[in-house]
Amino acid sequence: MTLVPLRRSTLALLVAAAVGAMPALALAQAKEVRIAHVYSKTGPLEAYGKQTQTGLLMGLDYATQGTMTVAGKKLVVIEKDDQGKPDVGKSLLAAAYGDDKADVAVGPSSSGVALALLPVAEEYKKILLVEPAVADAITGDKWNKFIFRTGRNSSQDAISNAVAMDKPGISIAMLAQDYAFGRDGVKAFKEALKNAKIVHEEYLPQATTDFTAGIQRLIDALKDKPGRKIIEVVWAGGTPPYNALAALELHKRYGIEVSTGGNILPAMASYKQFPGMEGATYYYFGIPKNPANEWLVANHYSRFKTPPDFFTAGGMSAGIALVEALKKTNGDTNTEKLIKAMEGMSFDTPKGRMTFRKEDHQAMQSMYHFKIKADPAFAWGVPELVREIKPEEMNVPIRNKR
Repeated sequence: MTLVPLRRSTLALLVAAAVGAMPALALAQAKEVRIAHVYSKTGPLEAYGKQTQTGLLMGLDYATQGTMTVAGKKLVVIEKDDQGKPDVGKSLLAAAYGDDKADVAVGPSSSGVALALLPVAEEYKKILLVEPAVADAITGDKWNKFIFRTGRNSSQDAISNAVAMDKPGISIAMLAQDYAFGRDGVKAFKEALKNAKIVHEEYLPQATTDFTAGIQRLIDALKDKPGRKIIEVVWAGGTPPYNALAALELHKRYGIEVSTGGNILPAMASYKQFPGMEGATYYYFGIPKNPANEWLVANHYSRFKTPPDFFTAGGMSAGIALVEALKKTNGDTNTEKLIKAMEGMSFDTPKGRMTFRKEDHQAMQSMYHFKIKADPAFAWGVPELVREIKPEEMNVPIRNKR
């Protein structure tokens, strides 16, 4: 094959064309805000991830009034499937910041993945808005200034459940998953209790399907205790233990009750087996009364013929937070300007007003004390509101080392 040398005039034209294209490319990127969403599109938390993605897009739509632009810049969402694996998530976030030139990132679904992502955000000096991973360490001892979180943390979950269940004379045995989510949840729950007593902690692998031995240890720890006896469950994804607990008829045989927080609607189908069960939840579509939630419920029914779920509201909250921050910077994606805009920022969400706490960038937000009703009109146990637990009622610890 013979290579034909380029004439000088042709070479000059090609160079000029390339140089001319560079400003055009830079101009195109300058007119975009690139948002990477790293989440469990597949894997054990797939249901959570897909809801978050739906909610994120709906939040961006709602907050921009359907334009998907802020200050003349188009919002571009880049999806990354971490599969629930920390190493995969870490490499994807680095690629998003480095190769895809993402200005900010949202996610992930798993607490274990989130902990792997935190140093990547710090290395690239770009914001990671955590939604919905909940481990306290994310905005605690593993935190850095580039991390914000719209999702609730384990302390908010635990304190709200403690408010619901913490009464004198109650003995509680904890059943949790043996990873960051479960252990942080139990730790925060214990710290929040003032009256009830923890008598046992049972940690089982995330992939557990046979709960027989673990539940027996819980029964043994509780059955001879006086007063109310409760198994408090801290579980996410996978195969939850509720059917196994219901099958044993613990209340009838031992006077043992079950308590837990809210969950996605498919998981709450098993809650119908526990009418009267109390707990505290992050979100249920029928509880908050505000314009953002009304829009979410109406538009979700219109688009998908189903109500919005637990993590849909969280994704929407993240989308709204990003748009409100960009409005404050007039579309400027400079990280330091965004941090300044977001620290202490309040914004309206389907859950009502949230505020990013300056000290750790955790969104302070309401939680909801509920009691389960077995309504034949619904496939799931319906969490009826007992009362809203407002942010100022929850003494959520600041756990970072800032």
